[in-house]
This record gives sequence, structure tokens and C-alpha cells, in this order.
Amino acid sequence: MGLVSRGAAAAGLGAASAVVRPGPPDAVPNPVPSPPPGGAARGSSRVPGMVLKAFFPTCCASADSGLLVGRWVPEQSSAIVLAVVHFPFIPIQVKELLAQVQQASQVGVAVLGTWCHRQQEPEESLGHFLEGLGTIFSHEPWLQLCRERGSKSWSCKAIRQQVPVAPGVPSEDQVMLIFYDQRKVLLSQLHPPTVLPDHQAGDAVASSGSLAVVFDTVARSELLFHGDQYDEGPVRLSHWQSEGVEASVLGELAKRASGPVCLLLACLLSLVSAVSACWLWKLWPLPFIRSKLSTCEQLRHRLEHLTLVFSTQRAQSPTQLMRKANMLVSVLLDVALGLMLLSWLHSSNRIGQLADALVPVADRVAEELQHLLQWLMGAPAGLKMNRALDQVLGRFFLYHIHLWISYIHLMSPFIERILWHVGLSACLGLTVALSILSDIIALLTFHIYCFYVYGARLYCLKIYGLSSLWRLFRGKKWNVLRQRVDSCSYNLDQLFIGTLLFTILVFLLPTTALYYLVFTLLRLLVVTVQGLIHLLVDLINSLPLYSLGLRLCRPYRLAAGVKFRVLEHEAGRPLRLLMQINPLPYSHVVHTYRLPSCGCHPKHSWGSLCRKLFFGELIYPWRQRGDRQD
Repeated sequence: MGLVSRGAAAAGLGAASAVVRPGPPDAVPNPVPSPPPGGAARGSSRVPGMVLKAFFPTCCASADSGLLVGRWVPEQSSAIVLAVVHFPFIPIQVKELLAQVQQASQVGVAVLGTWCHRQQEPEESLGHFLEGLGTIFSHEPWLQLCRERGSKSWSCKAIRQQVPVAPGVPSEDQVMLIFYDQRKVLLSQLHPPTVLPDHQAGDAVASSGSLAVVFDTVARSELLFHGDQYDEGPVRLSHWQSEGVEASVLGELAKRASGPVCLLLACLLSLVSAVSACWLWKLWPLPFIRSKLSTCEQLRHRLEHLTLVFSTQRAQSPTQLMRKANMLVSVLLDVALGLMLLSWLHSSNRIGQLADALVPVADRVAEELQHLLQWLMGAPAGLKMNRALDQVLGRFFLYHIHLWISYIHLMSPFIERILWHVGLSACLGLTVALSILSDIIALLTFHIYCFYVYGARLYCLKIYGLSSLWRLFRGKKWNVLRQRVDSCSYNLDQLFIGTLLFTILVFLLPTTALYYLVFTLLRLLVVTVQGLIHLLVDLINSLPLYSLGLRLCRPYRLAAGVKFRVLEHEAGRPLRLLMQINPLPYSHVVHTYRLPSCGCHPKHSWGSLCRKLFFGELIYPWRQRGDRQD
């Protein structure tokens, strides 16, 4: 095909049929160093003579001469260069490629200007030849980026029409050249995630910053980076993957196998969900037991995670994809830790050793409780207690301890088998094993919980009785319907009986309060141990391990912003900056990508906890329906 110069192109010769090649000096007669008066870019309303920002990829700094392909954002006076088109090319094929990219990505990709690398092209007339291409690819302003031969100097121009907009206003704009790493910008995610609205097929964004526009443009133009220099396509481009598309054999195999594997696991999980939703599990008291056991709540939580991870639906946003990856890594780590625990328990007969040590430990705890009750039935710390009530409460609790010891010795032949099955459940994950451990602690300390409930009920009864009798002395009463204290008149008999009851409750309160205090401290000790176990379970469930690993190994993937480093700032030359990505801090990574926890245990504030302890209200190890969190 023939050679096309600027004069031939201006004469209307075949933009659709000619191959554009850099011609000899005599092929460019009377060059004019300005773009032709072609149609301006749609939406271009910027005043000439102002500073224009040109974002240029560092991977194209050593590329051959050609055309600059990218996106023009008129509202922000920014030109985002995405690739360089090299010679030879057919203009109509370049336009078809840009139309395909624009249709797929909804980004207004166009030819922004020319790129001249004089270190590789010694012809002096190449710059004039590149200027002439503006007759075929009209754009305003027309960028002219050039790297000088044998030096690191750059020249940048943004030229508009020859006719000025107003007298005395120049037609050439000042250009600020900003280099950016295209690969890092493409793979990174700017935080907080910005939703950029589309205006006129993605030409401009009026309400977002230029930084978010750069990240969004590069991310949505990924189709432009699929080809490399080894492809036999009609258009040869330079971009971050022009030396070869990044790929991995294991990655490709994993992508091809992920579809059938996810489909199979999704079917299995749906079957498990259907079995768990069977009506047999809804018969009383199974729903009550399931809601109180930590193991059932943890299994339900993990089932939700696995259902979301192996769902056949694609993630709609990078945030959902990151959430799926965090859940998958959390499940894999949980199972790996569980298998390590399982191998440790089944090595050297540690389960038998634990079973042999469990009964003596239970006997030791029961013996210590008996000594504590005998101390309370005497004169604890020199306090004079009500002997009758003290003896009744002490014998009542001693009888419960005797029943508990008998129960432990009755179950001792089966403890090793029970522990063996509990250890086998660790293959489901360390969190499941820890939840089972929490439930076992709750069962082994059930007698302490009973003591706490008995003492709390007696103490609460006396506290509310004393408060009601105190209102009787002041001529007040509690209005149940209106939930307030109203005035009331009492006769002499009511005041006499109230005085007797108030005196009895006041003298019995120290004995009841002492038993309540002791058993409440024991109960708080058990709740603290269970709370530490639940805290570890929630840490494994909610910690975004994949995001933290990504922040540690590839900090640019999670971007909090950018910083600029000055490369060149000399008089008469354009300002050159290097855009670098600031990684997201670790605390923000945890806060942004933290997974929801199981949430089966209560979360009391210190104020509500102290109020419940003072008034004798029960502190449950699980969350009650209708609990108000302070």
C-alpha cells in the first residue's frame, strides 16, 4: 500500500485503505506544526492557555514512536494515556479497535496525540510527520510528547486550533507530565471505593477527583491490554503487558477447574442446608438447644461462609471478591489448624491422658467447693451470719455437689470415647473444636451455674422486696400499668406487716449476699474462660487474612491514595512528576474488610454488667431475645 503523508491525508486519501508508515523527508511537503482544524472532542469546554495534566505510563517511556491512545477528561483538564500505537497501521483498524474497547468498557478511548522517541528514530522530519496524523485522528487539544535523542529531556505540547479563542490568548497549553505505573494502578483498588457515574459513554466525570478517574479508567480499559507484541493482529500496541501477557499454568488450571468444583460443592452444601432445615430439627426442645450451644451456631456460621464462597454467581464488585477471598482463606486456615490439633491429640495417646486426668480434676474442684461451703457455714472472715439460713443454704449446696460427683463418676467410663469423638470433630476446623470445648466447659461447670442461679434469685428477691417495702414507708407504690411510682395511702396493719418483713429481709440480706458474692465470682471465672474461647473463635472467623497478606506482600493492591515525586522541574521544560501509590494502613485494612462474626454470645457494657450484678440479674452465657445492648 502507498505511503500516507500529511498532505495526502489532508487531500482526503484513504484513511480506511492506506497503511500509515513513517515516510522520508520528501514525503512531508510544507509541514505545519499544529493540528488541523478538525472536530473538537465532545464536551471539551476548557479555556486554552491553562495547565493540562497528562498521565503517561512508565512502561511506554522507551516505546517506539506512534500514536497516544487514552481518555480525555475535559472537566479536569486531564489526558490519561493508556497505550502507544506503533507503525505500520491502518487508521480504520485503529478506530475499530478503539470502538470495541469503548463498547466493552464504556470508557471514551480515543487518539489523544503523538509520541515521538527520537532516540530510536533518527529522522528529523518524524516529528512533522506525526503532527500530520491529526487530520485522520482529530482531537482537541492535540498532544505532542517527545523524548529527546541522547538525553533524558522531554518536550510536551498541547496544541489547539490555529485561530485563537480571543485576541492575545495563545493556542498552546502548558503540560504537566505525570508518570504512573500502569500495572500497579490496574491491579490496585482505591479506598474508599468510589462509584463513578457514566456521562456520555464514559467521557467525563464531573463529581469525582482526577485520582479516582485515573484508577477507574485504567481498570475499565483492561481489554486494551490483552494483546502483546507476539500477536499477529493488525494493530501493535505498547502497554504494561506488551512484552507478554502475565499467566500461570497453575492459575489457568485452577480457573478451569473452579467452575465444576464450585458447582459440585454448591450442590453438596445445598443438600446439607436442606437436611438442617428439616422439620425434625424444629421439634421442641431441639430449637432451644441449638440456639444455646456454641457448636451449632459455629457450624451454621461456617455453612453460610462456604455457601457464599462456593456460589456459582460471580462477584459484582472488587469488595465482594475480596470478601469471598477472605472467607476462603479463613476457612482454609481454620481447617489446617484443626487438622494440626487432631494430629496432636491422636499422637502419643494424648486423648487417653486427658481422659485419665479429667476425673481427678473434677474431684479436686468438687473438694475445693466443699471446703468453701464449710467455710461459709461457719464464721467467714469473722462475720456473724444468720445461722439457720446459713446451715440451710450450705447443706443445700453440699447436696448438689454430692450429686455432681456421682454424675461424674457415672460418666467416667465413657469420657475417653467422648473425647475421641470431640477430637475427631477438629477436622471441621479449629473453631468447631473450640466451640465444642466451650460447651464441654459449660456442662462440666453446670453445678457452679446452678449455685449462681440459686444465690442470684434469692439475692434479687430480697433486693426487690426491700425496695418495695422502702416505698411503702414513704407512701409510694409501683404502678405496673404506667411503669412509674405513684402515691398511695396505707393503713396501720399494712405498715406493721411491712415493717416486720423489712426487718426480716434486712437481717437475712448479709447471709444471702455473701453466698451470692462467692458464687457470682465463680460464675464470672467460668464466663471469662468461655469469653476468651469465644474471642479466639471470633478472631479466626472475622480476621481478613487474605487482605492482610495482600497488604504485606503487595501493598499497592490496597491503595489509600497517592504521592508525587518531582522528577524534573526546570525553566522552559515541562514539570515531570512520578505518581506513587500509598498503601492502606493495617488498621484500615482490618476495619474495612473485617468479616461478620458469629455473634451468639452477649456483649455487655461495663455499666450494664455492674447494674445486673448489683441487682442480682442473671448473666447468661448466650444472647437473650430482646436484650438491649448499651
